[in-house]
Amino acid sequence: MDSAGDDLGPDRTLLLVDDDEPFLKRLAKAMEKRGFEPELAQSVAEGREIALRKPPAYAVIDLRLEDGNGLDVVETLRERRPDSRIVVLTGYGAIATAVAAVKIGATDYLAKPADANDITNALLSRGEALPPPPENPMSADRVRWEHIQRVYEQCERNVSETARRLSMHRRTLQRILAKRSPR
Repeated sequence: MDSAGDDLGPDRTLLLVDDDEPFLKRLAKAMEKRGFEPELAQSVAEGREIALRKPPAYAVIDLRLEDGNGLDVVETLRERRPDSRIVVLTGYGAIATAVAAVKIGATDYLAKPADANDITNALLSRGEALPPPPENPMSADRVRWEHIQRVYEQCERNVSETARRLSMHRRTLQRILAKRSPR
Protein backbone atom coordinates (compact mmCIF):
# COMPACT_ATOMS: atom_id res chain seq x y z
CA MET A 1 0.00 0.00 0.00
CA ASP A 2 2.53 2.59 1.19
CA SER A 3 6.32 2.54 1.01
CA ALA A 4 6.49 3.56 4.67
CA GLY A 5 7.93 0.16 5.54
CA ASP A 6 11.30 1.24 4.09
CA ASP A 7 11.54 4.19 6.51
CA LEU A 8 10.57 2.30 9.67
CA GLY A 9 13.93 0.87 10.58
CA PRO A 10 14.53 -2.50 12.26
CA ASP A 11 12.23 -1.92 15.25
CA ARG A 12 8.67 -1.68 13.93
CA THR A 13 6.85 -1.97 17.28
CA LEU A 14 3.86 0.36 17.58
CA LEU A 15 1.69 1.00 20.63
CA LEU A 16 -1.86 2.13 19.81
CA VAL A 17 -3.88 3.50 22.75
CA ASP A 18 -7.52 4.49 22.19
CA ASP A 19 -10.77 3.60 23.95
CA ASP A 20 -12.75 3.62 20.68
CA GLU A 21 -12.44 -0.10 19.86
CA PRO A 22 -13.67 -0.02 16.22
CA PHE A 23 -11.29 2.88 15.42
CA LEU A 24 -8.44 1.11 17.23
CA LYS A 25 -8.91 -2.11 15.25
CA ARG A 26 -9.19 -0.27 11.89
CA LEU A 27 -6.06 1.75 12.66
CA ALA A 28 -4.15 -1.38 13.74
CA LYS A 29 -4.97 -3.10 10.42
CA ALA A 30 -4.00 -0.03 8.41
CA MET A 31 -0.71 0.40 10.29
CA GLU A 32 0.09 -3.30 9.91
CA LYS A 33 -0.28 -2.91 6.13
CA ARG A 34 2.29 -0.11 6.36
CA GLY A 35 4.84 -2.40 8.01
CA PHE A 36 4.28 -1.63 11.71
CA GLU A 37 3.82 -4.29 14.40
CA PRO A 38 0.94 -2.88 16.48
CA GLU A 39 0.08 -3.72 20.07
CA LEU A 40 -3.28 -2.41 21.27
CA ALA A 41 -4.40 -0.84 24.53
CA GLN A 42 -7.79 0.64 25.40
CA SER A 43 -6.88 2.46 28.62
CA VAL A 44 -4.19 4.50 30.34
CA ALA A 45 -3.48 1.52 32.62
CA GLU A 46 -2.99 -0.90 29.68
CA GLY A 47 -0.92 1.64 27.75
CA ARG A 48 1.39 2.32 30.70
CA GLU A 49 1.76 -1.41 31.39
CA ILE A 50 2.89 -2.05 27.79
CA ALA A 51 5.18 1.02 27.85
CA LEU A 52 6.84 -0.29 31.04
CA ARG A 53 7.05 -3.93 29.95
CA LYS A 54 8.07 -3.50 26.31
CA PRO A 55 8.51 0.17 25.26
CA PRO A 56 7.79 0.41 21.50
CA ALA A 57 9.66 2.40 18.86
CA TYR A 58 6.42 4.14 17.86
CA ALA A 59 3.19 5.09 19.62
CA VAL A 60 -0.16 6.65 18.75
CA ILE A 61 -2.00 7.73 21.89
CA ASP A 62 -5.44 9.27 22.28
CA LEU A 63 -5.51 12.07 24.85
CA ARG A 64 -8.91 11.42 26.38
CA LEU A 65 -9.38 7.92 27.63
CA GLU A 66 -12.08 6.53 29.91
CA ASP A 67 -9.68 5.95 32.79
CA GLY A 68 -7.65 9.16 32.49
CA ASN A 69 -5.32 11.20 30.34
CA GLY A 70 -3.15 9.79 27.56
CA LEU A 71 -0.38 12.18 28.67
CA ASP A 72 0.37 9.69 31.46
CA VAL A 73 1.20 7.07 28.82
CA VAL A 74 3.32 9.61 26.88
CA GLU A 75 5.34 10.39 30.04
CA THR A 76 5.84 6.72 30.93
CA LEU A 77 6.94 5.90 27.39
CA ARG A 78 9.27 8.91 27.21
CA GLU A 79 10.95 7.83 30.48
CA ARG A 80 11.37 4.22 29.34
CA ARG A 81 12.35 4.89 25.73
CA PRO A 82 13.49 8.46 24.96
CA ASP A 83 13.90 7.75 21.21
CA SER A 84 10.29 6.59 20.78
CA ARG A 85 8.29 8.51 18.16
CA ILE A 86 4.93 9.45 19.71
CA VAL A 87 1.90 10.96 18.00
CA VAL A 88 -0.98 12.16 20.14
CA LEU A 89 -4.53 12.11 18.78
CA THR A 90 -6.97 14.67 20.06
CA GLY A 91 -10.55 15.67 19.55
CA TYR A 92 -12.97 17.80 21.53
CA GLY A 93 -11.10 21.05 20.95
CA ALA A 94 -8.16 19.91 23.06
CA ILE A 95 -5.43 21.48 20.95
CA ALA A 96 -3.99 23.22 24.04
CA THR A 97 -3.57 19.83 25.69
CA ALA A 98 -1.97 18.46 22.53
CA VAL A 99 0.59 21.27 22.66
CA ALA A 100 1.30 20.24 26.26
CA ALA A 101 1.79 16.68 24.98
CA VAL A 102 4.45 17.87 22.54
CA LYS A 103 6.17 19.74 25.35
CA ILE A 104 6.45 16.57 27.45
CA GLY A 105 7.78 14.47 24.61
CA ALA A 106 5.24 13.68 21.90
CA THR A 107 6.67 13.97 18.39
CA ASP A 108 3.49 15.50 16.96
CA TYR A 109 -0.26 15.72 17.47
CA LEU A 110 -3.16 15.28 15.09
CA ALA A 111 -6.79 16.25 15.44
CA LYS A 112 -9.31 13.44 15.10
CA PRO A 113 -10.43 12.09 12.76
CA ALA A 114 -6.91 11.39 11.46
CA ASP A 115 -6.32 8.75 8.83
CA ALA A 116 -3.52 6.19 8.71
CA ASN A 117 -1.57 8.17 6.09
CA ASP A 118 -1.53 11.32 8.25
CA ILE A 119 -0.50 9.26 11.29
CA THR A 120 2.26 7.45 9.38
CA ASN A 121 3.60 10.76 8.01
CA ALA A 122 3.65 12.25 11.51
CA LEU A 123 5.38 9.17 12.99
CA LEU A 124 8.07 9.11 10.31
CA SER A 125 8.76 12.85 9.96
CA ARG A 126 12.32 13.66 11.03
CA GLY A 127 14.10 16.80 12.14
CA GLU A 128 12.95 20.21 11.04
CA ALA A 129 11.26 19.03 7.85
CA LEU A 130 7.51 19.34 8.16
CA PRO A 131 5.41 16.35 7.17
CA PRO A 132 3.35 16.82 4.02
CA PRO A 133 0.10 18.71 4.57
CA PRO A 134 -2.87 16.57 5.60
CA GLU A 135 -5.30 15.40 2.94
CA ASN A 136 -8.23 16.92 4.86
CA PRO A 137 -6.93 19.89 6.88
CA MET A 138 -9.13 21.69 9.41
CA SER A 139 -11.36 24.38 7.98
CA ALA A 140 -10.72 28.02 8.88
CA ASP A 141 -13.89 27.96 11.00
CA ARG A 142 -12.56 24.93 12.86
CA VAL A 143 -9.17 26.57 13.45
CA ARG A 144 -10.92 29.66 14.85
CA TRP A 145 -13.10 27.46 17.08
CA GLU A 146 -10.03 25.54 18.32
CA HIS A 147 -8.27 28.82 19.16
CA ILE A 148 -11.29 30.07 21.12
CA GLN A 149 -11.47 26.73 22.98
CA ARG A 150 -7.78 26.96 23.83
CA VAL A 151 -8.06 30.46 25.28
CA TYR A 152 -11.24 29.43 27.12
CA GLU A 153 -9.37 26.48 28.73
CA GLN A 154 -6.40 28.71 29.58
CA CYS A 155 -8.78 31.13 31.31
CA GLU A 156 -10.07 28.21 33.40
CA ARG A 157 -13.42 28.26 31.56
CA ASN A 158 -14.17 31.82 32.64
CA VAL A 159 -16.36 33.28 29.88
CA SER A 160 -15.88 36.92 30.86
CA GLU A 161 -12.09 36.64 31.04
CA THR A 162 -11.95 34.72 27.75
CA ALA A 163 -14.12 37.33 26.02
CA ARG A 164 -11.90 40.13 27.35
CA ARG A 165 -8.71 38.43 26.12
CA LEU A 166 -10.20 37.71 22.69
CA SER A 167 -11.60 41.27 22.42
CA MET A 168 -15.01 39.74 21.88
CA HIS A 169 -18.42 40.52 23.32
CA ARG A 170 -19.27 38.08 26.11
CA ARG A 171 -22.64 37.12 24.58
CA THR A 172 -21.03 36.43 21.22
CA LEU A 173 -18.53 34.15 22.92
CA GLN A 174 -21.31 32.35 24.81
CA ARG A 175 -23.12 31.68 21.52
CA ILE A 176 -19.93 30.29 19.96
CA LEU A 177 -19.24 28.07 22.98
CA ALA A 178 -22.81 26.75 22.95
CA LYS A 179 -22.49 25.50 19.36
CA ARG A 180 -20.93 22.24 18.24
CA SER A 181 -17.48 22.40 16.74
CA PRO A 182 -17.39 23.08 12.98
CA ARG A 183 -15.96 20.40 10.68
